[in-house]
Amino acid sequence: MPFGLFKKKTGSADGETRSVQHDGPKTVGQIFEETVASLKKREAITYEGKSYSFREVDEQASRVANGLKALGINGGDRVAMMLPNIPEFVFSFYGIQKLGAIAVPFNTLYKGREIIHILNDSGARAIITLTNSANLFNEIREDCPALEHVIVTGQRTLVFLDPNGTVNVQAVVAQDTFEGPDEVFRKFGEVFVETLKELGVADAWYKHQGAVRVGGKKIANIVIQEIENLYVLNSVCFLDNLQMDDYFKVIYVTPELKDKVVEPMTSVREVTGALPTLEQFRDVFASSLRAKLGIEIEPGQLKRDEKFGYEKNRALAYKQ
Repeated sequence: MPFGLFKKKTGSADGETRSVQHDGPKTVGQIFEETVASLKKREAITYEGKSYSFREVDEQASRVANGLKALGINGGDRVAMMLPNIPEFVFSFYGIQKLGAIAVPFNTLYKGREIIHILNDSGARAIITLTNSANLFNEIREDCPALEHVIVTGQRTLVFLDPNGTVNVQAVVAQDTFEGPDEVFRKFGEVFVETLKELGVADAWYKHQGAVRVGGKKIANIVIQEIENLYVLNSVCFLDNLQMDDYFKVIYVTPELKDKVVEPMTSVREVTGALPTLEQFRDVFASSLRAKLGIEIEPGQLKRDEKFGYEKNRALAYKQ
């Protein structure tokens, strides 16, 4: 399961959780632990054909609690949750309760300003959300001074590509070329903004580790992974609008996730009225890359490190 870094040792010598007598009103965490002690192997939740016993839910919740504690989250701290109806919601909620912290769950359909208001109003020090929401929180993080940790779970990220409407940019660079991942995001974000402006998208902007936008709409997305001693960049730029209904005719996506992945998007063609060719985009991007980073694009076969990063990234993608 996603929360596998920390394991809590509880209860007696045989490893089972035992009920404890408490003075005064019981907390949700205490009631949950007593329920686990009495039901143990009984089915607690079922999701997409997989069942979890009360003991399994308790084990996952303990991992969440200990993981949060290792990050410095203590009893009374607020932990936000932006998760759909999936097992990770249950694990996270009860993990927060076991720690004595306060859960702040909110609607997965909320957008930037609504999320900023909730995080600032609650004073949440951490948020647990889906992997595909990471870029969104990186964009708004500067507006939420109390937020220290963005914890992601689940492999529910979708990337939409169309040979006639999108251009996919992949790059492999040595880690010692940059001071850190933040600089990689910032530099390549600047390259994309400069490229789009050269193509006529004058209002393109990029903030931090997220999407390139025009107004509030996404026009490109940047994802960077660290593999061995390399940074692997995977980016998609929308040259033309995608017909999203065509994708969902063949791919089943839960309603909660569909509303998140199909966020407002735009394209070069929608903004400028012209559809650039892949060759035009390539030439402008190469020029921007040369000007911003001093990197020359050479046609030909992948070099050794480039091929390693590309093949490793493909293997990870297929594994997920």
